[in-house]
Amino acid sequence: MSKTPLANNQFGDILLSTINTDILCLNINHQACQAKVSLYGGQVLAWQPNGQKPVFWLSKKAVFQQGKAIRGGIPLCWPWFGNFMVAGENVGAHGFARQSQWQLSDYKLVEQGVYITLTLQNKQCHPHWPYAFTLTQKLFFGTEFRQSLMIQNNSEQAFDYSLALHSYFAVSSPEKVEIPALTHISFDDKLTAEHSAGETKVSCVGPVDRIYHSTEKMQIIDFKWQRTLNIESGNNQQWVLWNPGKETADTMADIHTGGENEYLCLEAANTHWQTVNAGKTASISQKISIEH
Repeated sequence: MSKTPLANNQFGDILLSTINTDILCLNINHQACQAKVSLYGGQVLAWQPNGQKPVFWLSKKAVFQQGKAIRGGIPLCWPWFGNFMVAGENVGAHGFARQSQWQLSDYKLVEQGVYITLTLQNKQCHPHWPYAFTLTQKLFFGTEFRQSLMIQNNSEQAFDYSLALHSYFAVSSPEKVEIPALTHISFDDKLTAEHSAGETKVSCVGPVDRIYHSTEKMQIIDFKWQRTLNIESGNNQQWVLWNPGKETADTMADIHTGGENEYLCLEAANTHWQTVNAGKTASISQKISIEH
């Protein structure tokens, strides 16, 4: 693995490393945290404030290969969330942003943390989604994490999209975790295709795949690790809760044995089609902090 220094000062350094011919990563070492970002997919792979356990989970069997999605971190599901059906045919799940090469547009290493800006600009990426666009992703890594995704329509006509910040949160065990803000919230269950008005207690143990209709701040309370992850999002309409459970995970080649017991996905999302008019911009964001 080759490494090229991009920035270095008294607060830390940023290195550009090569995993293989397809994948370049930013390795961040800062006095406040460690982090890693893949330019393939524009995907956050890791963030770990000093003295803390990792916040994001990455599979030990994650595939780093062009045309494959990386299992873990924060994949970007865009310009559609879930399966995209055209004339009754599924033309792909979760869009193409997470399998595209992004560009490093800017970076800054300061006392409080590290700022990274990534961009993806293209047109006619997909035969069934032929629009011109620019995605700008701004990241901050420090004692807290911030992420924003701006979607600019460069076409001469409006386009529709849906999306999710598909965050894989590392936990001691889904059995030892609660998300109180999801209780009593209406949800659509993707496994049963049923709608519910809400529950008094929400289980994070898989298999679970639900779309909760809420914009509230979330807390992942991990009783074994004795920490709470605070997650605030901007411009989302839903939160998606997902864990495949053992039976499904065992069929997924890029999840290591027992991996489903190490994470849960809680995703800030807009799962319904959103419209961006020509020349206009939309956005979504999240901020994550840790308390004990």
